[in-house]
Amino acid sequence: MSMIDKLKQMLKGHEDQAGRGVDKGGDLLDERTQGKYSRHVDTAQDKMKDQMGKDRGQDSSR
Repeated sequence: MSMIDKLKQMLKGHEDQAGRGVDKGGDLLDERTQGKYSRHVDTAQDKMKDQMGKDRGQDSSR
């Protein structure tokens, strides 16, 4: 079982809470880097949320 699979299993049922944590962590990173990597942080946040949303059967296409 890969690390990603283990994380998904742990987060099952707590996707909303995990999403808020992803947002909070990204905001902190943006603050610490003074927005220098904002675009990259936003992309990573979106990908993480999409990955968590797939477990709930949501369509991640935009």
